[in-house]
Amino acid sequence: MDSLELARWQFGITTVYHFLFVPVTIGLAAFTAYFQTRWHRSGEEKWLRATKFWGKLLLISFALGVVTGIVQEFQFGMNWSNYSRFVGDIFGAPLAMEALAAFFVESTFLGLWIFGWGRLPRKLHLATIWLVAGSTALSAYFILAANSWMQHPVGYEIKGGKAELTSIWAVLTNNTAIYAFVHTILGCLITAATLIIAISAWHMLRKNEVEIFSSCMRVAIPVLAVAALSTAIVGHFNGSLMTEQQPMKMAAADAVFETQSNAGLSLFAIGDFEQNPEGLNRNIEIPGLLSFIAELDFDAEVKGINDLNEEYRAKYGPGEYAPIVAVAYWSWRAMIGAGFAMIAAGFAGWWLIRKRKLEVSRRFLKLMLFVPALPVIANTAGWIFTEMGRQPWVVFGMLKTSDAASPSVSTAEVAITLVGFTLLYGVLAVIAGRIFLEKARKGPDPERAPQPNDGGEPDLALAY
Repeated sequence: MDSLELARWQFGITTVYHFLFVPVTIGLAAFTAYFQTRWHRSGEEKWLRATKFWGKLLLISFALGVVTGIVQEFQFGMNWSNYSRFVGDIFGAPLAMEALAAFFVESTFLGLWIFGWGRLPRKLHLATIWLVAGSTALSAYFILAANSWMQHPVGYEIKGGKAELTSIWAVLTNNTAIYAFVHTILGCLITAATLIIAISAWHMLRKNEVEIFSSCMRVAIPVLAVAALSTAIVGHFNGSLMTEQQPMKMAAADAVFETQSNAGLSLFAIGDFEQNPEGLNRNIEIPGLLSFIAELDFDAEVKGINDLNEEYRAKYGPGEYAPIVAVAYWSWRAMIGAGFAMIAAGFAGWWLIRKRKLEVSRRFLKLMLFVPALPVIANTAGWIFTEMGRQPWVVFGMLKTSDAASPSVSTAEVAITLVGFTLLYGVLAVIAGRIFLEKARKGPDPERAPQPNDGGEPDLALAY
């Protein structure tokens, strides 16, 4: 591999690893805020202990997300300096807004929430965790706005061989960013919900703190069902937008090589294993469904990879403009397959709740121990599809990935940092995983006796 290939591997590994923690942090922040609200309104101890328990896991995820995110951003200067020069005027704006308007707010109010137990008035303390939840979502929006500009550039002009910002409003209201944000936030709620369900199921199977974990599961299961179904609906409209903006990505997602009307949705296809095999050896499909997904019309035309390649060669010059078709095809199916499995799990659990059988259905509880794997598969496959499906472009239609790398960084230098970061992340995964599992297995801490204070509540300074 040359330095370009290694740099792509490095960015891919750090991005996937970083995004293991992002949805957990965003989702758990919202759930923790909700649980604390339930305690604030009802005064029931179970909601207070639930708040503190899930808050501990939130903090572990937050810490790892910060560390991995910083390393990820360093790579723009290390391995992708040509990209940074080309889009720095645009890409830097939402990143700066994310750091100043979202991350600092998130960190500040998270600190107030941690150390404000028993010191801040109850309503003010409750507001801090909701501000944490809101700022995590805002942080995600700014990052997604930057990424969406790479998918669908808006609000810019080219001057001196570089993209210059003409409208930050256009960047922030990019329809690609709006769809991606809704899709991502729903995915974060799903990720946190499955985590809550699995940990709760583990404790319920062992008859440990059943009242607390049953209550938490009864909140998380409907969220999983509704959010998973909503994600599928949003994903449908996102697919229509993708067909309009990046038809090559949609064609690769279903391995459509020739332009056709009434295009079928492929269930299983086999082709030669190369970047663009230009055809399939075998394909099992549902007639017309891909056209419907793309245009809400079973007879709509879907452009094929081969025809799009010819269009792009005429427009951008010689080259291969198809992504690795097998990666796009199977990552899209992994994402959708995991999504439908989560819908089934959510509604099955909701049915058990309505039948008052949740706590006694040991088979369901045992199955739920594995449900957190589904959003990990969906999130990871979704990002791989989003980024790999855009290739060979790093900024669609403007800058190729091969032209974005740092010209002065050697293969050996990238290899050393790739191995170093991968080993570091491996160590962090082991340490963080052990801490996370230890806290999850331990369960909620016993509540202390109330102590006098000006807030009229127990002194509950958290020992995080």
